[in-house]
Amino acid sequence: MTQILAIDQGTTSTRAIVFDAALRPKASAQKEFTQHFPSSGWVEHDPAEIWDTVLETCKGALDQGGAVAAIGITNQRETVVVWDRETGEPVYNAIVWQDRRTAKFCADLKAAGHEDMVRDKTGLLLDPYFSGTKLAWLLDNVDGVRERAEAGKLAFGTMDSFLIWRMTDGKRHVTDATNAARTLLYSIAEGRWDDEILDLLNIPANLLPEVLDCGADFGETSLFGAPLPILGVAGDQQAATVGQACFAPGMLKSTYGTGCFALLNTGDTLVKSQNRMLGTIAYQFDGKPTYALEGSIFIAGAVVQWLRDGLKIIDDASESAGLAEAADPNQTLYMVPAFTGLGAPYWDPDARGAVFGLTRNSGPAEFARAALESVGFQTRDLLEAMAADYPGDTRNVRVDGGMTASDWTMQFLSDILGAPVDRPRVLETTAVGAAWIAGQRAGIYADQEGFAEAWALDKTFTPAMDAATRDSRYAGWKDAIARTLTDHG
Repeated sequence: MTQILAIDQGTTSTRAIVFDAALRPKASAQKEFTQHFPSSGWVEHDPAEIWDTVLETCKGALDQGGAVAAIGITNQRETVVVWDRETGEPVYNAIVWQDRRTAKFCADLKAAGHEDMVRDKTGLLLDPYFSGTKLAWLLDNVDGVRERAEAGKLAFGTMDSFLIWRMTDGKRHVTDATNAARTLLYSIAEGRWDDEILDLLNIPANLLPEVLDCGADFGETSLFGAPLPILGVAGDQQAATVGQACFAPGMLKSTYGTGCFALLNTGDTLVKSQNRMLGTIAYQFDGKPTYALEGSIFIAGAVVQWLRDGLKIIDDASESAGLAEAADPNQTLYMVPAFTGLGAPYWDPDARGAVFGLTRNSGPAEFARAALESVGFQTRDLLEAMAADYPGDTRNVRVDGGMTASDWTMQFLSDILGAPVDRPRVLETTAVGAAWIAGQRAGIYADQEGFAEAWALDKTFTPAMDAATRDSRYAGWKDAIARTLTDHG
C-alpha cells in the first residue's frame, strides 16, 4: 500500500485527503462545523461535533480513494480540550485559539513580572492566544474540573491529542513537539513540560500528554477497518512549513487560512525576538528540533468570511477579489480587522476592528479592497519584525492557503512587501506536510532533500507598485493601527 490519509482538522472545517504514492491528492472530503460565541471575545467548538466531522470526512475520502498505509494529522493549534480518561467525554467545549477570555489573567501575570521567564522558556508571550491560560481557566471556572484533574481522572490536549485518544480508544495520550510548543507550558530549548510554569498557572502535570517527534508512532486505529498506524502529527502552521519544503535556514512561508501565520526557519538557532515575534519549533525529527520565528495574524481569511456572513456583500469568498478590483481608486480605506484583538507584533487582545477613511461614496467594493489589503499590510508588519530579529538574505516568500488562489490579493501582497511571492501548485500545503511526515516514516515518500526538489511552483508575483506609493500606503496603515490600539497595547 502506497497511499496516505491526511486529516486536516482546522478552525472552521475538517478535511480528509488521500494522497497517492506521488504525494498527489487522490480523494478528499470536507465538513464545516459550528462556531460558538457565548460571550464577547469568546470562541468555542463542540469537540463531539468535530469528532463527527473527522469520522465522516475520513470515511468519505477513503471510500473514494481506497486503502492507505498510514495516517498523518495536522490540526488547529492552541485550541484546548479537557476530557474524562474513562469515557473520553469532554468536560466543556473546546476553547479556541482565537478566544480572548483570559486577557485579564495574562495582563495580571505580565504586571507581576512573569513574561520574561515565560518567553525565555517557551518562546511565547503572555497572551490569551496560547493554551496554558485557557487550561487554567477551565480548571478554575468549570465545576468539579480541578478536583477531577488533581485526582488524575482527566486529560488535557490540543485537538491532535483528543483525536488520537479517540482514534486509539484511549490507549494513547500523546502530542508532537510542534503542538506542545504552542501551549505556553513547554520549554522548547529543553524539550520538556516546564514545572515552573505549571506551578505559576496551577496546572497538575498529570493532565499533560507525552511529547513525541513529528514523525513517530502515535498509535493505531481500527475505526476504518484494518488497523492503521498514525505516523505523523504537526500543528497546522508547522505542517505547512514542511509542506512548503522550508527546510533551510532563511526560508519563509506565509499561510493564509482563517488567520495568517508566517514562519521563518532559523535552523538549530532559537532566536529570542526583540520585536515581539514568537520563537517556536518548526518541526522535530530524530529528537532534534528545528526552530523558527513566527508571526501570527488572527484574522486573514476570516475577514472575507465576515464580508460574506456579516456584511453579506458577497455570496462566496471567491467574489471578493473581483469586487476589490472594481473599487474607486480615489478612495483609500484602511480596515484593521481586530475582531478578536491584534496579534504580532502588537499583541493587543483588547483592540477591536475599525475602518478608517470612509466617505459617503464608500461601498461594498471599497470594503472588499480594504479587507483584502489588510492581509498584505499585516504580513508586512510581520516580515519587517522578522528581518530585524534575523538579519540576512531570506528567500522569496512562499505562500499557501485558500486566499492565495486570488491573483489580485497575491499581487497586492508582493506590491506592499516589495518582494517576490511564490505560489506553489498545491495551495493546501498543510495537508501535504502532514501526509509527507507520515508517508516518509512509512517508507513511502522521499527524504527531505528529495521532497524539496519535488516542490513545484505555480506562479511568482513580482512588485509592480512604485516605492513611493508603497511607503505612503504602508504609512497610512501604521496610522490606522496606532488609532486602533488600546492605551495599554
